[in-house]
Amino acid sequence: MRDFPLIFERKKETPTEYIKKPDITIKNPEEFFPPHFLRTQLNLPSLSEPTVVRHFTNLAMRNFSVDTHFYPLGSCTMKYNPKLNEELALQDEFIFLHPYQKEEDFQGILEIIYDLEKLLCEITGLERFSFGVSAGAHAELVGMLIVNAYFKKRGEKREKIIVPDSSHGTNPASASMCGFKVEVVKSRDDGLINIEELKKIVDKNTAAIMLTNPNTLGLFEEEILKIKEIMQKNGALIYYDGANFNALLGITKLSLMGCDIIHLNLHKTFSAPHGSGGPGLGAVGVRKDLVSFLPVPLVDKKNNHYYLNYNLENSIGRVRSFYTNIVPLIKAYSYILRLGKEGLKKVAQISVLNANYIREKLKDIFLVSSPKRCMHEVVFSCKEKKEKGITAQDIAKRLIDYGIHPPTMYFPLIVKEALMIEPTETESKDTLDYFIEVMKKINQEIEETPSILKDAPLLSSTKRVNETQAARNPVLRWERCGV
Repeated sequence: MRDFPLIFERKKETPTEYIKKPDITIKNPEEFFPPHFLRTQLNLPSLSEPTVVRHFTNLAMRNFSVDTHFYPLGSCTMKYNPKLNEELALQDEFIFLHPYQKEEDFQGILEIIYDLEKLLCEITGLERFSFGVSAGAHAELVGMLIVNAYFKKRGEKREKIIVPDSSHGTNPASASMCGFKVEVVKSRDDGLINIEELKKIVDKNTAAIMLTNPNTLGLFEEEILKIKEIMQKNGALIYYDGANFNALLGITKLSLMGCDIIHLNLHKTFSAPHGSGGPGLGAVGVRKDLVSFLPVPLVDKKNNHYYLNYNLENSIGRVRSFYTNIVPLIKAYSYILRLGKEGLKKVAQISVLNANYIREKLKDIFLVSSPKRCMHEVVFSCKEKKEKGITAQDIAKRLIDYGIHPPTMYFPLIVKEALMIEPTETESKDTLDYFIEVMKKINQEIEETPSILKDAPLLSSTKRVNETQAARNPVLRWERCGV
């Protein structure tokens, strides 16, 4: 990318003197700030507005995004985000509200929060939701804090959290941060939780299991009711990680599976940009007897007046500044209202259909991770390709040359050389067919010209980087060469 200079490396321009200078007196910074706060030289370029706009516009055109490319990043639900939702969320009436205003001044936004909570309760079967959580991993932490507070209130000291070996890495991390000991339950060969192994490790010291369903292999946990029975028999809770909830929308309710605490990624399932397009929003929902443990405030209604309720007897307290990330909340609210009950159900159905279409078309040339039909995403193992010298990363990098964002690589960890592909419901059959043909072509390249894959990407502005070195020795600020 060195053919594209950084903004700091551009030559200074002679300013065009056609803008009228202000009639008021402009004071110098020295009149406001102490000398030790000021710098005499900043080495900033003096550029015109068109130069700056062209610089960043051309730079942006080198990016991958859902708006420009197919983005099958598994377990991330990179669906297209309707622009109408963007316009609604960015209305002046929303963005110029301030949380320090009086409640009387923002009754409208409180009503939206209140109504969205009711919608999510209907969709999931849970009793109440808190929106005072920043994103998914933060929601996991909040969930574990609630688990901890619940057993502390009961006078029980439970120290163990169960996580499947296919779980998201943030699950054990969140549990550990709350002081729990993490124990892993193994999966069967078909990718589902091994019920017999689960029975062996769940006991009266178990506080909860952190469960993703469908799991990270894209499989529905068929024995979820047995899992529910095992946990309830030992007085333990079920925490549901909502990363893959897209496949269940309108199909079933999480309460029927025995879920006690859940989180939903509104920025994923309910269509708000994420992955540097945020901010995110993790909504944490609970069953009836756990409502008093939720973070404050909740939004309640009395005599047709909406208010912020801080009076929760066992609340774990406030977990972020102010009340919520309001922009993704409005987008989620708009998304649900526009689709309605049947529309949400079609989201799940089409997302499952699309993933299985890819699975069926590629299963003969790429090894599927499980013989079972997948849900919203399909996981292939490239271990057979590695025997020929080509890794999952090589294939992912080659996809960039064909205008496709790489899928999730090397996850879940229980699948060797994994590629996790989630097409979502918003992609057309033409896009899916193009992806399938590209994967077939790459498979042919593995046989005939494998060196192409080892050097890929060949057509991108940035060639393959040393990711290990970048992770261990990141360069986080720009410095002028030779300085």
